[in-house]
Amino acid sequence: MFGASLPSVPASAVPDDVYLLDVREDDEWAAGHAPAAHHLPMTELPARLAEIPQDRDVAVICRSGGRSAQVVGYLMRNGWDQVRNVDGGMGDWAAAGRPVVTDDGQPGRVA
Repeated sequence: MFGASLPSVPASAVPDDVYLLDVREDDEWAAGHAPAAHHLPMTELPARLAEIPQDRDVAVICRSGGRSAQVVGYLMRNGWDQVRNVDGGMGDWAAAGRPVVTDDGQPGRVA
């Protein structure tokens, strides 16, 4: 759908020091997210672009990789060059054994 030009990274290989941008909806986030992720629902992105750093690597994640791929394309068109889509989204993140937590630090689930 987006071609080979969309930069991506497997969920299992997302570096710990990357700015992880979770673009899922509030209910998905509340069910479980990566511990160090930053939540910014996709629908709020245009109004909140200034919150996303342009001087470091950014990995964008959603449930399965579709919405995050759209966000990566949008960010690239708006000047971000250190941005990648997390292949397979939170589903692959959890399947790779990476932590999923709720806001209070308890174990979460991918919704």
